[in-house]
Amino acid sequence: MKVFGLAGWSGSGKTTVMVNLLPELIQRGFSVSTVKHAHHKFDIDRPGKDSYEHRRAGATEVMISSINRWALMHELSDNNDLPLTELMEHMSPVDLLIVEGFKWEPHPKLEIHRPSLGKPLLQPDDRNIVAVASDKKLHSLDVPVLPLSNILGIADFIVDALSLKPSCAE
Repeated sequence: MKVFGLAGWSGSGKTTVMVNLLPELIQRGFSVSTVKHAHHKFDIDRPGKDSYEHRRAGATEVMISSINRWALMHELSDNNDLPLTELMEHMSPVDLLIVEGFKWEPHPKLEIHRPSLGKPLLQPDDRNIVAVASDKKLHSLDVPVLPLSNILGIADFIVDALSLKPSCAE
């Protein structure tokens, strides 16, 4: 399973790139999954729901299943983020796993950068950033700079950078 990340500061547009990139890669024949890092605590169920009550009562894991999806929630009692490699062990094999966030993990990444946010580039301090996508021209970088609005070009870059081939072609 090949891994590629979208990294950048909050508000840079990582999710927008992700939701535009996914259909393009899938249309090209790749099986794609995603993992998203949240910098805050989150919950996918709510008080009053049975799954919530199971967790509140102390279950380490709770699986919810229906006709159209299933979800497994695992409680982290030590309140520590798991490393990406450990989380990936729970993912089914696909051609490409796109990671949103986890900006300091050591996998190849595209930095999403908007100078208007006033945040510094991550790329100079992260050798795993192999390109930057921006809504403005950027100069003097050691990596390719792609137009943020060019989803086809971003998809081409990822496919080429990872030498991706759809699993049905193998």
